[in-house]
Amino acid sequence: MPPLPWHSRDRAEALQRALCERILVIDGAMGTMIQQHGLSEADYRGERFADGHDRQQPRERAALDQRGNNDLLSLTRPELISCIHAEYLAAGADLVESNTFNSTSIAMADYGLQHLARELNEAGARLARQACDEATLRDPARPRFAIGVLGPTNRTASLSPDVNRPGFRATSFDELREAYRDATRGLIEGGADVVMVETVFDTLNAKAALFAIEEVFDVLGARLPVMVSGTITDASGRTLSGQTAEAFWFSVRHAAPLAIGLNCALGARDLRQHVDVLSQIADTHVSAHPNAGLPNAFGGYDETPEDMASVLREFAESGLLNLVGGCCGTTPAHISAIAAAIDGVPPRTLPRMPDAA
Repeated sequence: MPPLPWHSRDRAEALQRALCERILVIDGAMGTMIQQHGLSEADYRGERFADGHDRQQPRERAALDQRGNNDLLSLTRPELISCIHAEYLAAGADLVESNTFNSTSIAMADYGLQHLARELNEAGARLARQACDEATLRDPARPRFAIGVLGPTNRTASLSPDVNRPGFRATSFDELREAYRDATRGLIEGGADVVMVETVFDTLNAKAALFAIEEVFDVLGARLPVMVSGTITDASGRTLSGQTAEAFWFSVRHAAPLAIGLNCALGARDLRQHVDVLSQIADTHVSAHPNAGLPNAFGGYDETPEDMASVLREFAESGLLNLVGGCCGTTPAHISAIAAAIDGVPPRTLPRMPDAA
């Protein structure tokens, strides 16, 4: 792997300065925007995978249906992904997330494209990086940053997917670690400024990701900032693997992340109490990018940009936030409203925690 770009340290320092100055805005949902285009199977496949094979790697097949494989669009429809990034940046986002939520060999196995994991991460990070560079060039006083996203995969290391076999696991720590290591390499090669372990429903999965990230950093002899964002799955106030927000923080604190936060699953109102907990106990930055409310009967999201922005402004005024954005159901209109709502509200002050005995 090549060394980190010469400007990586400068960009990390610029990000730290920006976090001290204001609440930074993360972009909104990639999937929501892609769905609006009503893409067909042929759109997802593009020319490269049109005949059921990978034309750049003839030995590899792509015989399974690819419709819905949003990450593949970074290769087959890069102009569409770049356009979505640009829309979010124009709406006021300071950070955009790479289109790599499912770009691990584990998740891509569902599409028969596990061999593409590293390439998908490199391509996704590169598109985000290019969009941020273009936005920064237009307004050098406000640098924009590319987040390289590591999603949770579609398996859990802590729980059995089979109620009749409670001891069974569909994956292992080492399998996750290898998949995350490959993905992390791709994100760094593509120019990500930050690596974010996102939508964590199983803390053991997240620990495998954090371990893999550190392994890659050790090989490089350099590091990027790391963010971690968990998911409270329901009214129980816990992750799928059973942890409260407080327990989740103390389980990943050893990684010294740039930010700890929560995203997905819940709307902002339902997420507030859990973000509040993190804001009180975390000696690092706190982020929140909730859904646009809870899904309706048709799987859509009804919370308007104005409603969501009003709730998140209260988060900011209460001193809970350093970074804020949107997850499922959010659009550039939501991000624009959120950016306007929190404009001028000072960022949360990091607490000074007593040293452990």
